[in-house]
Amino acid sequence: MLSTNRSTPRILGLSLAFLLLFSVVSATVSVPNLFTDHMVLQRDLENPVWGKAAPGEAVTVAIAGQTHRTTANNQGEWRITLDPLPAGGPHELVISGENTLTLSDVLIGEVWFCSGQSNMQWPLINTNNAEVEIASANFPKIRLLTVPTVGLQQAQDDFNGQWEICSPQTVSEFSAVGYLYGRRLYNTLNVPIGLIDDSWGGSAAEAWVPREVLEQFPRYAAYIADHDKRCAGYTDEVHAQKVAEWEDAVAEWTKNGSKGRKPRSPRDPRYNQHRPGNIYYGMVHPTISYGIRGFIWYQGESNAERAIDYAHLFPLMIQTLRDKWGQGDFPFYWVQLADFQDESAEPQDHGWAYLRESQAKTLDLLPNTGQAVIIDAGEGRDIHPRNKQTVANRLARIALARDYGFDMSYQSPRFTEMTVEVGKAILTFSPLSSGGLYAFDTKEVKGFAIAGEDMKFVWADAKIVGKDQVQVWSDAVPNPVAVRYAWGVNPVCNLYDRNGLPVTPFRTDDW
Repeated sequence: MLSTNRSTPRILGLSLAFLLLFSVVSATVSVPNLFTDHMVLQRDLENPVWGKAAPGEAVTVAIAGQTHRTTANNQGEWRITLDPLPAGGPHELVISGENTLTLSDVLIGEVWFCSGQSNMQWPLINTNNAEVEIASANFPKIRLLTVPTVGLQQAQDDFNGQWEICSPQTVSEFSAVGYLYGRRLYNTLNVPIGLIDDSWGGSAAEAWVPREVLEQFPRYAAYIADHDKRCAGYTDEVHAQKVAEWEDAVAEWTKNGSKGRKPRSPRDPRYNQHRPGNIYYGMVHPTISYGIRGFIWYQGESNAERAIDYAHLFPLMIQTLRDKWGQGDFPFYWVQLADFQDESAEPQDHGWAYLRESQAKTLDLLPNTGQAVIIDAGEGRDIHPRNKQTVANRLARIALARDYGFDMSYQSPRFTEMTVEVGKAILTFSPLSSGGLYAFDTKEVKGFAIAGEDMKFVWADAKIVGKDQVQVWSDAVPNPVAVRYAWGVNPVCNLYDRNGLPVTPFRTDDW
């Protein structure tokens, strides 16, 4: 996928390493940029706070009437754990040793990690109703933190960023899905909200997993080897030469009237968002163990060519993040792939359909997970649909129901069972709202295909025959054995529950 305009030079990692080393040598207490003015700490949680100091230096951390003391270890590292605090603030977080740091305007509330690729990174300014959304973004108790895009094979301890107060001046370049999700929570819960945007356009899921974890599974060996091959022999000199050639090509393109697509700038494979482990080490590692309520995740497009492996990779990634965080099975809610590209005149087999299936399977493999189905919210001509409001609302439903005790439907109906009666397949779905299934726009139910033992799918007729059942048939298939729904890259489909949650794409076969 295409990345947005948020980027950071790869030399940032080296600069950060130098700054951290300098802070230890100069014997001053320091904290990473997770801890700045305007930050939000997760309410009702034991929140870790950590940083650097001189080896053996005594460090004191105080906030809201509680005080904690520790001593920096031989590497100059220190860590304390705050006692749980209720929602509220503002507070001062005071960290003292040989020097004193005072972090002001610290709030206690709900903290969510917003992660994935470009559809999570996609800024509010590029969404539907952007002008209205930005102008109305006066929420001083919502706080925003953006982690820059840094891809490295060495684990980083810090990044270049700081917490900001949500306002029309700060929100426009922030993650649209993250902000709109956080705003829904704030309007409902009336507690401070902290949003950490840690996303990178076009990223592969393998880049979010530590390399040493991937290396435990032979199925990823070819992917790792391919990236190692791309990086072998690729030096700064090689990259500089490619940049020079690109600049010449751009000059020629400009000279000829800027016709056609502008030449693409060269990408350094050593530091990109595809290399296994790069994003974990460069962007996630600096945030590990910060107190959060959970994750929202919007990624998958870059893994569509490896869709079957994603059924293993995606839950592996989630479990690895949970293990590294040390905060138990925190909530992890993701967005299923939207509809995209051209509609197909015939039933279609496509990698995006299998990727969606792999995403949905994860619901059954890991606890405390949820999926927002948006098979109706995409744009055929654009992999970055502008309707982020629908996406955020469906994610917010999950959190409000599962984490905050609101009695509302939040799961898209899923296929549970198929029986065949006199040449017609009867499909059962669950869970459902009290209104049952509903065909949107027309009474005709669209999106079903059916096949016999020859495994050749044809479009099927379908009708709702009960609150939770659909009857599917075709005169061309007298003895049906398999049914698929919304199975393709951009399927035409219209089956919902009465809350407007679309039925999850599925297949009954394993062909």
